[in-house]
Amino acid sequence: MRHVIRFADLRREDVGVVGGKNSSLGELIGHLAPDGVRVPDGFATTADAYREFLDTGGLGGRVRELIDGLHAGANLAEVGAAVRAAVLATGLPEGLEQDLTDGYEQLARRSGRADPDVAVRSSATAEDLPEASFAGQQETFLNVRGREALLDACRRCFASLFTDRAIDYRERLGFDHLAVALSVGVQLMVRSDLGGAGVMFTLDPETGFPDVVVVSAAWGLGETVVSGQVEPDEYTVFKPLLLDDALNPVVQAVVGAKRSKTVYADEGLTRTVETSPAKRAGRVLDDAEVRTLAGWALAVERHYGCGMDLEWAKDGRTGELFIVQARPETVQSRRHGTVLRRYRLSGGGERLIDGIAVGEAVGAGPVCSLDSPVDLDRFPAGSVLVTAITDPDWEPLMKRAAAIVTDHGGRTSHAAIVSRELGVPALVGTGRATTVLAGRQEVTVSCAEGAQGHVYNGRVDYQESEIDLGSLPRTRTKVMLNLADPAAAFRWWRLPADGVGLARTEFMVAHQVRVHPMALVHPERLSSEDRRRVDELSDGHSDRTEYFVDGLAQGVARIAASRWPDPVVVRTSDFKTNEYARLVGGGPFEPVEANPMIGWRGASRYYDERYREGFALECRALLRARDEMGLTNIVVMIPFCRTPQEADRVLGVMADNGLNRGRNGLRVYVMAEIPANILLAEQFAERFDGFSIGSNDLTQLTLGVDRDSDLLAHLFDERDPAVTRSIEALMATAHAAGRTVGLCGQRPSNDPDFTRFLVDAGIDSVSVVPDSFAAVKQHVAAAEGGAG
Repeated sequence: MRHVIRFADLRREDVGVVGGKNSSLGELIGHLAPDGVRVPDGFATTADAYREFLDTGGLGGRVRELIDGLHAGANLAEVGAAVRAAVLATGLPEGLEQDLTDGYEQLARRSGRADPDVAVRSSATAEDLPEASFAGQQETFLNVRGREALLDACRRCFASLFTDRAIDYRERLGFDHLAVALSVGVQLMVRSDLGGAGVMFTLDPETGFPDVVVVSAAWGLGETVVSGQVEPDEYTVFKPLLLDDALNPVVQAVVGAKRSKTVYADEGLTRTVETSPAKRAGRVLDDAEVRTLAGWALAVERHYGCGMDLEWAKDGRTGELFIVQARPETVQSRRHGTVLRRYRLSGGGERLIDGIAVGEAVGAGPVCSLDSPVDLDRFPAGSVLVTAITDPDWEPLMKRAAAIVTDHGGRTSHAAIVSRELGVPALVGTGRATTVLAGRQEVTVSCAEGAQGHVYNGRVDYQESEIDLGSLPRTRTKVMLNLADPAAAFRWWRLPADGVGLARTEFMVAHQVRVHPMALVHPERLSSEDRRRVDELSDGHSDRTEYFVDGLAQGVARIAASRWPDPVVVRTSDFKTNEYARLVGGGPFEPVEANPMIGWRGASRYYDERYREGFALECRALLRARDEMGLTNIVVMIPFCRTPQEADRVLGVMADNGLNRGRNGLRVYVMAEIPANILLAEQFAERFDGFSIGSNDLTQLTLGVDRDSDLLAHLFDERDPAVTRSIEALMATAHAAGRTVGLCGQRPSNDPDFTRFLVDAGIDSVSVVPDSFAAVKQHVAAAEGGAG
């Protein structure tokens, strides 16, 4: 009998021989080494070796007898404990013991190390299949050194096939417990205890967006990331541009807290220690390393032909990177069809705590806060499970929960992965849920508001809706999206939109950056308190202005990536002075105006010496997203441009900062929101490539009606003839000059007649919020049909 096989001699069709995990490692070594993919050497025990072990002393019959007791009402915990005890009490067959010893000695010779430290991982023959994820069901033992430790770890791996969670999982999926065999993978340890490790997906694990690789990283061994003990760094790489060496398509790099790490301890054990402040603030991987890992992930995905879930490690001694596991992704890959389900809160409540949203649903119920897993009958079905961290032992409870909230963990932690698989909304990495949420209070957990989720006090009303994407009509008029939050951009990738008609940089500045750009340029003008806050927010950037450029560039790039290669129109900042003043450090740089709505805003700021340096940071961010990251589908749009002469000055400042209209395909649009834009449309058309109608401001300034006035609300009407004639005149002039005209506003969402007017007048595009997309698409199609 063949008890062990080298990884190099395995291929993925050997899943029945050595399980999915080990056969995949052999596949990587055999086929992807030419692409530079590094995998640590090792070997695996066979399924036949495991079956021989079960035949030893009648062990298999005893296991069958014990598990059959479950169907007669026996307690899962008692059955699992009895099975594991029987396995651990059974000695390994002599042939298997000898082949394990020989395999370990040969591995030592190939590595040039005596008694090399190895990772001993379980790989079930039904594991990592596209239709079922057994990931995390069995045990892994790290830093195993020496023959006796290896044999003990192998026996413990066999026993881990019968943990309570593994038995429960197989019961739920209908797998025969003894038809699932177990292979043990023995792999050279990468000294990631001195470096770092983590996981990566070849799609966005939250939304299924297929055009990115998402890499999570923490210091030390990778168990802290997988288990959710730490909030890791997260890097997002845009795949369509990854193979162009001239570009750096790392569209997002979020530095996690990383407060602890797992390292080696004595006698083959591991321990968890705190990280230093410098390690917490620093990145585990630089952009070059992120691109290397993402390139490997892309090669693996192409080879397998499906989305992949991989684990990686970085050796702290040599700096080398390795792939240590690869398996098909099993959550998003099962989501097929053209129906998009959305959730939206329709009520409100006190916000208790925030965290990383997992899933896009809403769940409500009484809080059940636990320190450790309990019997199922002690966890009421439909409760909100609150705990510090989860591991596979929690899964029977997680199945019964209405929602899950944890103190620790990131988007690739155990709690996040299992919650997605179960379809249960979860908030992870809240930091203090177990302190804030206590007793049996009723709460609502919302993951429907973007990348950040919230827990509300009480039961908050919400609505569910479905969009049948397959039933949406085709239209000649482009229907685009208004997007502001980069974190939520990937959620809408399935909508058949024609691009983004409005991406507002002021939202990104207010919510991601939070600092007034001039406060970063001139910190000497700040109060000591504002200086402290600016330093705190921009920590990790030796050049404080890079904090602004990085944050804005990544936000813009993420939105642009979500719709590539369709156009994404990015409007430069259009804060009013009172809004700018509310940014951190904004007070010293903003005058007090009686009417900020028609004051120092938009284009008039960009060439003014009081803000010119701040606008230069915006230009640098846009240039980075377009030229360095490669997202040339970004179109720049200038708001509130009052005169052609002002347009010339703004375009000149942009050119001074590398944003030359026409260079590298750069198109520049102008908002049409001032009567002057209509009256002088021919001159504006000479300077810009297109117009986007801002109907709110255009109506306000045409009718002389304050858009925020309750007293004058009855007079504010985009369909007033003065406004509609202005729109018709603009389109006639713009089209004669070969320029496009769009409209970004909500009126088409709830007014089919206004949509019909726009279509009849020849509008090129309308842009609306994602929730309104389906309705507007249908309105536009109806208008086009009527016109035809």
